Amino acid sequence: MEKKRLALMGAGRLNEIVANALKDGLLTEYELVGVLGNNPEKTQAFADRHNCVACTDIQALMDLKLDFTAEAASPQAVIDYSETVLESGSHLVVITVGAFADAELYNRVKETARKKGTKVYIASGAVGGFDVLRTAAFMGPIKATMTSKKSLQSLFYSPLFKEHYLTITEPEQAFTGSTKEAIEQLPFHYNVAVATALASAGPEETTLNIDVVPNFRGDDYKIVIEGEEVLTDINIYSRTPRIAGWSIVAVLQNAVSPIVF
Repeated sequence: MEKKRLALMGAGRLNEIVANALKDGLLTEYELVGVLGNNPEKTQAFADRHNCVACTDIQALMDLKLDFTAEAASPQAVIDYSETVLESGSHLVVITVGAFADAELYNRVKETARKKGTKVYIASGAVGGFDVLRTAAFMGPIKATMTSKKSLQSLFYSPLFKEHYLTITEPEQAFTGSTKEAIEQLPFHYNVAVATALASAGPEETTLNIDVVPNFRGDDYKIVIEGEEVLTDINIYSRTPRIAGWSIVAVLQNAVSPIVF
């Protein structure tokens, strides 16, 4: 069986997980052929470790004639390159889903994929339950709420940080609003919130609450979907961001598997 040609957009820790999953035999249907990064030395080192081509511009990556491109880079990379990837004939796996809080971009990317016969696979990152969220959304009007626990350190350099958080001893709400508003303030933190919103009520209609918790480590998300016929309550905790990388691996497996979960 001919293997699918896979490239990685981003040469950081998350795509390192994906590349190692290939080495460990978890993605046997794929061949890693290239990696795109904005740091030439780091990108070349990644390529050397994983026996693929280092690229520093998107056209060089597309010239590799890809079947799948997996992104773990930045919101700007999704904005700049999504349509190019899809137009080249490659499917696209996206982990930095926050970029799709921009409805115009989201609809443009969706239309490009439709025209070219390609697909965008949204990785779940640190959350999950997209199947039940989508199902609930089809069943009628729903109310979607996501509550996130964050450490003081994770908010320290963000617009949400307040000086008195340094001395709090109990959890305190740092933000409440739509996921679209949240991603505008914290573009690297709330990709999971936008992914959840896209799977349910939409970025402008999904409420996100962010609680800063003293001595907290990791990520904790509680997703509540309420409708006339359905109520879901999903709680997911991850100690490290590694779950996001593994969610890309899961998407790639599902994309080629005869059994899809």
